[in-house]
Amino acid sequence: MYPDDSIQSLVKDWWLNDETNKVCRGRLIWTIIPHVDLLPMILVPEGRSGPTDHTKCRFTLKPLDIDNPPQTPQLPVAALPNFPDETRIVYRAKRRPAIILSIGGPEIPREIRTGGVRWQTAPTLLVVPCYGIEASGKRGGFREDFVSRIRRCEYPQYMWDKLPTTKSGVESILFFNRIQPIGKHYNSFETTPFKLSEEAMKVVDEWALWILTDCLDENGTLFGIRQGLLEIG
Repeated sequence: MYPDDSIQSLVKDWWLNDETNKVCRGRLIWTIIPHVDLLPMILVPEGRSGPTDHTKCRFTLKPLDIDNPPQTPQLPVAALPNFPDETRIVYRAKRRPAIILSIGGPEIPREIRTGGVRWQTAPTLLVVPCYGIEASGKRGGFREDFVSRIRRCEYPQYMWDKLPTTKSGVESILFFNRIQPIGKHYNSFETTPFKLSEEAMKVVDEWALWILTDCLDENGTLFGIRQGLLEIG
């Protein structure tokens, strides 16, 4: 299934079939992943569409300028309440596969969180999003020589793989530089019957530490395999 110049070919049972669909580290899921733009857009309410209508408003989209936050509209809008020092960021997003890196810690007991703001204790998952490499009429895809370098573990921000949820032969790139939280709610994601093996998860953990510290553990699995794969190229 995997080419010889990939880390997956050197790890036994990279993906496992697990019909429990339990939310756990290494579980492959589907979720909505935003496009991370260099300069995100912000939604700026300009006021109500009519002086007595609290349900509709006029707004503009403009590039974020961190030194010049948008002004508060003169007429408040119930549908878009204003909160001090907050800005509404607008992203394009797409349903993509992702791998659960962390289940987000234990649930906070109700007696502790009662009375606080809900977002402070809202449970989340940390995931690594996956992107297909193929080009189409609507997207550019990845250069073949770039993919070859990624497959040989050259960069800490990218890992190559073939996901079991896609058709045979379709390649994907895991973006470790876009590890992100998602809501731990059944409407936020959909589980698949696949998860990484224990050995594969060790490699993913080493990779996550690599992108966080810019250092590889010389005694780890990834370091030795990467050295051999880079020599192939």
